[in-house]
Amino acid sequence: MKSTMIAALVFVMTATMPAFAMGRQPSQEAVSIEVVSDTGSVFQAIPHDDFWKGDTHVFKTYLEARKGEQYGIIIRNRTSSRIGVVIAVDGRNIISGKQSNLGNTENMYIVNAGETTRLDGWRTSQDQVHRFFFTDAADSYSVKTFADSSAMGVIGMAVYREKQQPLSLMKEKREAPAAGAPAAKKSQSADRAMASENAGTGFGDAQYSPVITVSFDPERAPVQKTLIKYEWRDTLCRKGILRCNAELGNRLWDENQYAPFPPGYSKN
Repeated sequence: MKSTMIAALVFVMTATMPAFAMGRQPSQEAVSIEVVSDTGSVFQAIPHDDFWKGDTHVFKTYLEARKGEQYGIIIRNRTSSRIGVVIAVDGRNIISGKQSNLGNTENMYIVNAGETTRLDGWRTSQDQVHRFFFTDAADSYSVKTFADSSAMGVIGMAVYREKQQPLSLMKEKREAPAAGAPAAKKSQSADRAMASENAGTGFGDAQYSPVITVSFDPERAPVQKTLIKYEWRDTLCRKGILRCNAELGNRLWDENQYAPFPPGYSKN
């Protein structure tokens, strides 16, 4: 039985939807993930791919990041069962800070059936997180702390169903604050991430965010994976993900109604 984190005081009730479908027909995410700004706006997302890998439904999306903006990750569980979600930002588990493969042995958050939760930062203790914000890759938590750029600019979520419901749903357990990660030396991979054109997520201001520890035994493989590749607008334009070029005018259609005055001609 695995001990996992459940976010406290951040759940918002939503309508309960059917449990995970066993077939492969639906293309809608049973558990959705949304990246939102502190201003309340949602960052522009561009769906990229939707496929199955074994028994896991995989969704890939591009997202337009805005430099310097703090953001939160909203998870909506549209199923009738509680689920465990492993969340990684720039390849690091947001609870432990360890390198993540979105596996079922990692620290995860629990989202109850039909509920929504918001995750705002890197967890540094049972009661505190440090805020996510978009920044250059060289300034990211992953590069500055671990010299790790192996999954830079990706927000990943793996959704796990529970093997068996435990008798006790919640058990409070206080834990010591997570030890600070040691400073890492630069590596060649970190040097490659230093280009300002690459987006990353920084380690921002502290925020009160209490959690409790519960027991949750996840299935071996995730039922769903969602991968969000966030980039600056200029990068998305260059890659052709966004259509950013101004439309060319039409010489005949856009002409003025009246003849213009010649240069320097006095209208008096």
